[in-house]
Amino acid sequence: MARAVALLVSLLAFSNAVHCAFSPTLIMDMAKVLMDNYCTPSKLAGMEDAIETASSNTEILSIQDPNTLAGVLTDGVQNTIYDPRVKVTYEPDYVPAVPPPMPEIPPEQLAAVVKATVNVDVLEDNIAYLKIQHIIGEEMAQKIGPLLLEHVWSKVLPTSAMVLDLRYAVSGELSGIPYIVSYYTDAEPLIHIDSVYDRPSDSTTELWSMPTLLGQRYGSSKPLIILTSKNTVGVAEDVAYSLKNLKRATIVGENTAGGSVKIDKIKVGETDFYVSVPVAKSTNPISGKSWEVTGVAPDVEVNAEDALDAATEIIKLRAGIPATVKAAASLVSENYAFESIGEDVGQKLEALADSGEYKMISSRKELEEKLTADLAKLSADKCLKVRDNSPMMLPSDISPEMLIELIKVSFQTDVFENNIGYLRFDMFGEFNQIPVVAQIIVEQVWNKVVDTDAMIIDLRNNAGGSINPIAGFSSYFFDADKEIVLDKLYDRPSGTTKDLVTLSELTGRRYGSKKSLLILTSGATAGAAEEFVYIMKNHGRAMIIGETTSGSCQPPKPFPVGDTSIILAIPTTHSDTAQGIAWEGAGIAPHIPVPAEAALDTAKGILNKHFSGQK
Repeated sequence: MARAVALLVSLLAFSNAVHCAFSPTLIMDMAKVLMDNYCTPSKLAGMEDAIETASSNTEILSIQDPNTLAGVLTDGVQNTIYDPRVKVTYEPDYVPAVPPPMPEIPPEQLAAVVKATVNVDVLEDNIAYLKIQHIIGEEMAQKIGPLLLEHVWSKVLPTSAMVLDLRYAVSGELSGIPYIVSYYTDAEPLIHIDSVYDRPSDSTTELWSMPTLLGQRYGSSKPLIILTSKNTVGVAEDVAYSLKNLKRATIVGENTAGGSVKIDKIKVGETDFYVSVPVAKSTNPISGKSWEVTGVAPDVEVNAEDALDAATEIIKLRAGIPATVKAAASLVSENYAFESIGEDVGQKLEALADSGEYKMISSRKELEEKLTADLAKLSADKCLKVRDNSPMMLPSDISPEMLIELIKVSFQTDVFENNIGYLRFDMFGEFNQIPVVAQIIVEQVWNKVVDTDAMIIDLRNNAGGSINPIAGFSSYFFDADKEIVLDKLYDRPSGTTKDLVTLSELTGRRYGSKKSLLILTSGATAGAAEEFVYIMKNHGRAMIIGETTSGSCQPPKPFPVGDTSIILAIPTTHSDTAQGIAWEGAGIAPHIPVPAEAALDTAKGILNKHFSGQK
């Protein structure tokens, strides 16, 4: 009530002149028009009390110019109920428009009118293009239906996809909403499309899809793109919003105008002022919301002039998506490290493609994100995904000086009290110049810690990397007198198992098997780092301190998906043990569980206590 009173008081503040230019009841009459007709009465709470308060004011309106007064009244109403659709105008010559009855036009002339007002074309790749500027009602559609079928619908019906252009649609009839929506849905089951509340009659009309139509339906399976602009208004907005919420169409273009399903221009009392009032309100049964005022937001936002090109690109993308998803499913079935899981994931992913789960995809990025999400959900393996980048390799022409600096920043070393070595690195690298790199690492890193009496290897931030250095790195912590099988790796594509063994020859000196080795882990320790931790723990060579590792996977291999540029990362190898899964998906539990941030102090404390006991 306070807001409504404030509106009338602010408007009546102009009533100070001594000459009566307009009816003193103008504001109260205008308010009554709103009270009786505005589509959302809850926003007018307290208006009746405000009218009664204002009616006792005998001041006359002071603004002399009627158009200025109309502007002031418009601003006052819009700022009070926050609805830009409500407008006050001064129109002494206004004559309400009455739609003329449809004249009896010869069929050939009517056909020419239909051709001129509805733009229809068949674009490249069998894409229909249908441009509509006015959405006709059911009654009119029935009258000119045969002509529409002959000159418009017969051309687009055989196409494989459609672009419905509503960028210039500025008018329409309410009964046309279910009529046009029904052509893009199935006959059964009937669909509740919209509910429209009419304020003057205080009644709600439910709009449902139609069980029978003139001619064939376009159906619910072929791609449908609707083009919109900031000028798309009214009934066309309702059509776009309905088909969007039914997930039948993708909206491409600009946010629509935010109009109304019905706006009446109502005379204010006996004056020449009129109020344009939205008298009906649309509420979508799926979203529970309305497109009015805010407009219909596009699924793919582009400038209106670029919308058609964007739409055709989306349709072309969608045409290849089923084959792409099925190609991905086959790759997983044939190559995923765990055979039974891979086959199950492949079958379920293919079923998703057949079910239409991917039919509303609008960009390659969206396709990659959904494919990754579905693979993770079906496999419970976060490593099985669309690869977002290529593994980094050092350029072959890198200078020795640059290589030394890179290695220096990639490794961190220290020697603590009691001659305890500390080595941290956050990635197992893949190098082109293996002998050269190995020699530099020995000289710049390894030699700083190899002569310590115990070592702490910090892998808390090691995200994995290449599996290739694992055998060599592990070998430094075993003796050279015998070959040790570190792990057995099963390779799914070849169906073979390979022994991962210690190397007999290494660059630099070994640390050996006798000195204490502690490894720090966290929930971020992943991939190749987990394989190293697993080997050291499984062979009793190291004490693990920290948190359970990530439960990631052996480094996945890249697979191109079909003829696309999409690359699928598939784990093809797993640690082969008699007990089944070793660490993939489960992680490696530490011997001494502590928060990651406390792991280093815990390890130093254990070793310091050990060495102090020896003294």
